[in-house]
Amino acid sequence: MTFAKTFKALADPERRKILELLKKGAMSAGEIASNFSITQATVSYHLKVLKEADLIFEKKDKNYIYYRLNASVLEEIMLWIANLKGVNEDV
Repeated sequence: MTFAKTFKALADPERRKILELLKKGAMSAGEIASNFSITQATVSYHLKVLKEADLIFEKKDKNYIYYRLNASVLEEIMLWIANLKGVNEDV
């Protein structure tokens, strides 16, 4: 995992909202898109960026693709940030 891709993906407020939606459980692209006033193509682009950053997983089921949150990447970021905090506490 590269933090650069992860932070780039998290920088966009719409992608963060997608992650918030997926926190509740797996959703199809159409279900995700119904929460936004943007095109399906734009939602697909955001899903692609999130997938490339390993923030989401996809699972194909018949004619649908369902997306779900990959919390382990977020846990790695939180651990990294926590470790930064402890480095220079005496400064």
